[in-house]
Amino acid sequence: MGLLDSLKAKLTPARGKVSDLALQHGDKVQHGIDKAAHVVDEKTKGKYSDRIHTGTGKAKGAMDRLAHKNGSAGGGDTFTPPNTPPPAS
Repeated sequence: MGLLDSLKAKLTPARGKVSDLALQHGDKVQHGIDKAAHVVDEKTKGKYSDRIHTGTGKAKGAMDRLAHKNGSAGGGDTFTPPNTPPPAS
């Protein structure tokens, strides 16, 4: 068993807890992401607005995946590239 396999095996039980917390507090976390992005954008005087917006979108997407809002309630290890429509049912 490789290092990554053993690490994955040890972290699997925590996955459900993290998912539950993301589902319960996702709105607060996303509000915090928006607030932090706004502060950073002000501090940089809009110089990196496009990058900040991209990073904010990726962070919110990660929160959605943690909270299983993308329809993968089974918690599978499937990778869906960004901006890819979900498979037809």
